[in-house]
Formats: sequence, structure tokens, C-alpha cells
Amino acid sequence: MDRNKINREDMLELTRRMTTARTSMTRIAGCYVDKDGEFDGSFNTNFLKLSPSEKTKNLKLAKAVPFSETNKNLKKYEFTPEAQKPGSMWQLLMAMRECGLKNDALMDTFYDVVMEHYQADYEYAILVFHDRYDIPAKAADKERLWESEEMFEYLICVICPLAGEYEPGEPECGFLFPAFTERSGDLNHVNVFQKDLERAHTELTEEILGVR
Repeated sequence: MDRNKINREDMLELTRRMTTARTSMTRIAGCYVDKDGEFDGSFNTNFLKLSPSEKTKNLKLAKAVPFSETNKNLKKYEFTPEAQKPGSMWQLLMAMRECGLKNDALMDTFYDVVMEHYQADYEYAILVFHDRYDIPAKAADKERLWESEEMFEYLICVICPLAGEYEPGEPECGFLFPAFTERSGDLNHVNVFQKDLERAHTELTEEILGVR
């Protein structure tokens, strides 16, 4: 498998767990942005404390990223050594991941970067999910074994136009960080989702994430 390509099976492994019964999501944080691109409030919540209907609704939003068409709507990009320097988005994402989204100052910094560069003339929401997936080991014949191989700790971010008052609609773009490559965390890459390839938000890759 070409390491610059996304393996569909890797993504399906993640999406299969994005149900209320199987999810291990720990936290959801987000902010709302008005038509003028100004901050319009934020939240930061323990995912397990959401109601079943809220969990279902939010998992559907998060799932849009890994469930999208691999190597078309979802592509892998590299964080070069240059893009991993102090003060970079890579460093910020690493810190957000490490604290499990619990540091509001880090979240505010992330929202500020997105709002500064994201091109939209409508209200939208920036949502970030944190998950810890205990990757089960697999035997040579692909049957699952019980012991774990690795803990994959990751973030999913989606940017959604608002469909109603503080009600996110379908995600227009987003990303999975770190990338999930060959059933393992890949800190040097990010998987980026674009819903509409003809009107892709290239500012997400180039200006916000700093990848090409």
C-alpha cells in the first residue's frame, strides 16, 4: 500500500465505532462564527454526558470525515519538518490532543486561526472531537485478538454551515489528526476532507494546517 494513499479499510475501522453503543469519544469542543466571521460563543463538553440523541447527531458529523470517499474527498497530506516548528498548527494540534481538548486557551487559539483564514460569508460552526481508540491486535489471518496493539489518540475537526440557530449542518470540510495509516497513528500526516471538490476550501490545507 502506497503510504501517501489512504487505505479505505483503515477509515472503515474508525467509522464502525462511531455509534452511540461503541464510541469511545471523550470530548467535543466547538465555537460558532457569525456571518461577519466574528466569534459567537463556544462550548467544551464531556462527550459521555451528552444525551443519546446529541451523541448520535454529533457522531454523524464526525463520521463524515473518515466515511468520505478515500483518496478523492479525503486525502492525506504531510506535515514537513518546516510545518512542525514551534508555533506551528502541528504543534497546536499535538497540544490539543495531549490535553484531550480540556485546555480552553488552546481551543481559543485554534478557533482564532480558523476564523482568520476560513472563507465563508455565512454562519458556521467549528467542531473538534477527541477520541482514544484501543486498536485491537489482529492475527495473521486477520481475525481479531483480544490484546491491544496501540492506543490511537486522535482529533477530528469539522467545519459546518449552520442549518438553524446554533445547529450545525453537513460538514463542508474537516480533518483527522494524526492520520490513521496501516492501523496506526501517523503523526507526520493529516487526512483532510473536502465535501465539494469543485469548491474546495483550500485555505484549510494551505493556510490553516500549513500542509500541501
